[in-house]
Amino acid sequence: MTPPADDLKATAVAEGQRIGPLAGIRVIELGTLLAGPFAGRLLGDLGAEIIKVEAPGKPDPIRNWGKARYEGRSLWWPVQSRNKKCVTLNLREEKGQELMLRLVERADVVTENFRPGTLERWNLGYEQMAAVNPGIVLARVSGYGQTGPYATRAGFASVSEAMGGIRHINGFPDQPPPRMHLSLGDSLAAMFAAQGILAALYWRDGLGGGLGQVVDVSLMEASFALLESTVPEYDRLGIVRGPQGTNLKGIAPSNIFKSRDDMWVVIAANADNVFRRLCDAIGRSELADDPRFATHLARGDNQDEIEGIVAEWAARHDAAEIDRVLNEAGVICGPIYTIADIFEDPQYRARDMLIEHVDPEFGPYIGPGIVPKLTRTPGAVRWSATWEEGSHNAEVYGGLLGLSDDDLEALREEGVI
Repeated sequence: MTPPADDLKATAVAEGQRIGPLAGIRVIELGTLLAGPFAGRLLGDLGAEIIKVEAPGKPDPIRNWGKARYEGRSLWWPVQSRNKKCVTLNLREEKGQELMLRLVERADVVTENFRPGTLERWNLGYEQMAAVNPGIVLARVSGYGQTGPYATRAGFASVSEAMGGIRHINGFPDQPPPRMHLSLGDSLAAMFAAQGILAALYWRDGLGGGLGQVVDVSLMEASFALLESTVPEYDRLGIVRGPQGTNLKGIAPSNIFKSRDDMWVVIAANADNVFRRLCDAIGRSELADDPRFATHLARGDNQDEIEGIVAEWAARHDAAEIDRVLNEAGVICGPIYTIADIFEDPQYRARDMLIEHVDPEFGPYIGPGIVPKLTRTPGAVRWSATWEEGSHNAEVYGGLLGLSDDDLEALREEGVI
């Protein structure tokens, strides 16, 4: 007998409050390395059940990624794979494909970040998935998207940032454009994938009559999406925005300034009311009415001069004093932190952004907290990543699909799981 609708709603509310707002959403994660798995992590942090699929004997390379090691283990894996159930499955084999479709029948979302066409070669394209589950949402993350002349190219974050336009405007004029020491393009694509998944689920359950769809995310386009007004600036004015170093051309004062104790501090007082507060705070109230600096446009025309004045003031004070004086005056200001500084900052602790994880092998460690914060249904780190490949095979294939121990042993012997 089906429980009354009110009982089902009450159960869903309780689960959301206990696990997170995405409790009850099941995601099958097929991707490797960063973009696809980061999307899964974001959804898992908010309560979705994430079933991470890895090829038997050929696990996700992120398990061993990077040079930094603790107790012989990479620290990429436990953070990116927290809250995930790990299963092994050979998608190149027919029996593996059959098992995958059985998982799809019971899932809401599939994420993947293979080169376009890979799933189709494995007989696991959207058409096959939708045939067994019309409500499935397939999120596909690739270098250039599923269509267009570049679709079949392999894509990494470094190239997506370059071709997406954000590398060119980074750095200093007349110097090679640097990259951020992070896989920014992958992370941006993962965030857009999570956004697209949530939009597709909302439409499916609210307006779409239960029908899923494909969410097509390109690393290049995710980088391109950050370009603000550069597109119409080029279209209408022929302006090719380039690197500007530490400031924004025409936006002043807004830059980094070195303190007396050799720390860099960001001071951003480009709005008229904030600029006036800055002038009062540094003992130069007359500058707010100086025709060279009285308006946003005037300060942009005299950027070097006004930022030089602020730099002279900052150089006479320690970073902690700059931070205190300007923030008390209502001026936007903050030091440039290293990760060591972040660990010492009380705001991060107060907001639970540095939280203890417990690794099953090497014990407790600090990992990043959950973003965003929700008041009624907050996300959580329910467990750190497991290291054993296929650690959840019995739970998923036995508990979810109903396979017996003998079935699982036979599939292992055949190299399917």
